[in-house]
Amino acid sequence: MIVLLIILVCFILITGFITGNFLFNLALNPKSSKSIIFHNEFDEEKEVRKIENAKWLHENAKDVYIQNKKINLHSYEVKNKKESKIWIIAVHGYTNSANFMVNSAKQFLNYGYNVLMPDLRAHGKSEGKYIGMGWLDKDDIQLWIDYLIATYGEIKIILYGISMGAATVMMASGENLPSNVRMVIEDCGYTSAWEEFTHELKYLFKMPAFPALYNANLVAILRAGYSLKKASSIKQIKKSKIPILFIHGDKDNFVPFYMLDKLYQAATCKKEKLVIKNAGHAEAQWIDPEKYWHTVRKFIKRYIF
Repeated sequence: MIVLLIILVCFILITGFITGNFLFNLALNPKSSKSIIFHNEFDEEKEVRKIENAKWLHENAKDVYIQNKKINLHSYEVKNKKESKIWIIAVHGYTNSANFMVNSAKQFLNYGYNVLMPDLRAHGKSEGKYIGMGWLDKDDIQLWIDYLIATYGEIKIILYGISMGAATVMMASGENLPSNVRMVIEDCGYTSAWEEFTHELKYLFKMPAFPALYNANLVAILRAGYSLKKASSIKQIKKSKIPILFIHGDKDNFVPFYMLDKLYQAATCKKEKLVIKNAGHAEAQWIDPEKYWHTVRKFIKRYIF
């Protein structure tokens, strides 16, 4: 009886580790295929845009690098032709790169601002073993803030992010940031990595969080050095003292639309929200660009002081 019990316990532990490791690699290992998550859908328009963006970056941006604990981090830096003290740090989403922020960068440049577009760790030209889900990245963003201040002096900084980039800037907003950082603009960010993965686990595999996600979280702590439960935008914005603009498409199924209100209600800082109708995940600025950018610019003018 005791032997059978030991075998059963060992079986449960081994199965749990295998499941947890599989989910960890699927979600946080940049080298593993993400076809299960994204279904490898080919989008010709996005591929053309990616090529055009790469050409634009090559012609207009400067490569800059910093280090965080021996990890080399990369950004594209674009200074406006007009002298400006305003810098946008524009942060991309999950499995993408700074290449995908070019449309936003062009808008901010048209407004007369400068733009820094980081490649998050384990993305683009930045090093890193595992995806940080915003939690590790918030520390990297603080180093980019320090870099801009050290390089350009008395400047005003706006943190802007889409999807995981939005979660990153929200998480950063809860830290002790220098007064140069004036506001956050987040577009379709999630409440927490834990809640986002709970949603995806149910959507992709029809599985509850327990026990699979708990196993994956243990692996994340052991391999990546952070807990998915700790990677929380909602907890961080409760500490934020700078204004936040929350944006979300009402047809977003990847980072579900209901997360917008949860985030908005949790924030105790000055805040506004924008809902773009019929926009899926990260589609808001493409579905209704006029309303999107009018709201963004109005928000900036209100709080840039």
